[in-house]
Amino acid sequence: MNNYLLTNIQPNSYFTKNTYLDQSFILTAPEMPFTDELKQALDRWSIKTIYSEGESNREYTSTASASTMSGPADTSVGLSQQSDSEKLKKAEDFYTAFLFFVENMFVRATVSDELSEKAVTDKIKDMIEYIKEDRRFLMRVLRNIEPAPDKNYLATHSVRSTIISIIIGTYLKLPNHRLIELGVSALMHEIGMLKLPSQIYLSQRPLTAQEQKAIISHPVLGYSMLKAFNFPLPICLSALEHHERENGTGYPRRLPGEKISLYAKIIAVACSYEALSSKRPHKEAKDGYTGMLELLKNEGKQYDETIVRALVLSLSIYPIGLYVLLSNGKKGQVVDVNPENPRFPVVQVFGEYTPDGKIKMMQTSPNNLTIVRPLNRTEIDT
Repeated sequence: MNNYLLTNIQPNSYFTKNTYLDQSFILTAPEMPFTDELKQALDRWSIKTIYSEGESNREYTSTASASTMSGPADTSVGLSQQSDSEKLKKAEDFYTAFLFFVENMFVRATVSDELSEKAVTDKIKDMIEYIKEDRRFLMRVLRNIEPAPDKNYLATHSVRSTIISIIIGTYLKLPNHRLIELGVSALMHEIGMLKLPSQIYLSQRPLTAQEQKAIISHPVLGYSMLKAFNFPLPICLSALEHHERENGTGYPRRLPGEKISLYAKIIAVACSYEALSSKRPHKEAKDGYTGMLELLKNEGKQYDETIVRALVLSLSIYPIGLYVLLSNGKKGQVVDVNPENPRFPVVQVFGEYTPDGKIKMMQTSPNNLTIVRPLNRTEIDT
């Protein structure tokens, strides 16, 4: 694995192999340009070096050979290389700008005691429109780009949970005004953490009893903070209730399922899935498939079954962005869901192209091409 200083990488250049933030997280695939916006975001996170086994080129270079440009025409879906790259870049730019907004919003809320409900609502409206337009590429960006777990954790977790919550809400066919409330609720659900010392929620050691008590207080702190800034009551209640559980074992009020608000139920599933599939200071990330299975088990009936089902059907058991091994021995990435069956999503096959040079997308199915298992980072480039 080669080290590359950010200052030496030309904006919008392409690497011949995946680039990595560290030993776990992919920043770009060969089809994705290494944009100036990505460099700026990494610099904000004080990251100066990235890693890749490939080389940096000014233009995209396909590694496909004649021997890989074949396959059953009736199971593939063509997508132009230029269109794929452009949509990935657009999604990456949108995600980076949205995350930057949230970072600044949290800083202003902490330092200057400023928080604008209108500004947050306007941004959520943009997010909803983007998800409706092309959530597939946004979900791939979530897989490809993730900052170091000890930097701007709250902003990253809040943004990713918001995207997942809105996707669930869209699947549940919430009317637009409720989808906006849900998005604002998800973005604000951890706002109470800003009242706590960051070393507590970023700790890599077991917390003391006093620190655990402080963490458990954050829903109440968030509720009070949002009320003080005149956020609507359903949004305030979502911050208060997002750690409540269907079986009554949650906190701070140990509410049973029938007394928990819908937004809080959705956020509970979304942020639990996000936490399972993301690296934290105290744990490694699980792949999206393993995280999905853990939620499906729903041990102790912690989560609303309808919401868990909506998550699975909207993201699939093999979530968009997951790298997988296929039954034909090829490797690929999940790029879209199959609404008819969440076990058989659409997969982009690495190195496979249609005869006219388009990236090959294949619909997995029980009687043809299936997913054998997820792939970890060390298996992707081999």
